[in-house]
Amino acid sequence: MTAIDRPVPRPSEHSAAFWAATAEGRFVIQTCACGKAIFYPRVNCPACGSTELTDVDAGGGGSVFTYTVARRPTHRSFAEAGPYVIAIVELDEGPHVTTNIVDCEPDEVEIGMRVELTFADEVDGIALPLFRPASA
Repeated sequence: MTAIDRPVPRPSEHSAAFWAATAEGRFVIQTCACGKAIFYPRVNCPACGSTELTDVDAGGGGSVFTYTVARRPTHRSFAEAGPYVIAIVELDEGPHVTTNIVDCEPDEVEIGMRVELTFADEVDGIALPLFRPASA
């Protein structure tokens, strides 16, 4: 996959802390007193409705839950990217994250494959979390 001039998210009041953490090379998820680990950042726990959520650093590991290979661009920024993988990664902490799998050929990706966190280059204070095959 060639370098991509990816669209940059616009942080909201609820996601600003998450995006600030990515600029520091950290991936944070929220946890609730009820024990639920939560991603994407939000106001209420989807399990119990509590607003008492705490940001915690995620370990960065997970496995491919499902994926597709985009053979045509899904956005004009990806016009020159060639085939690339859009995946849902199940973090070791439980939440699912929509992302790209990088640093491998699309045909090498498999459901259940262990992956680890990496980041796209920071742009405007935001580094997009991506995943690559886990180191052996």
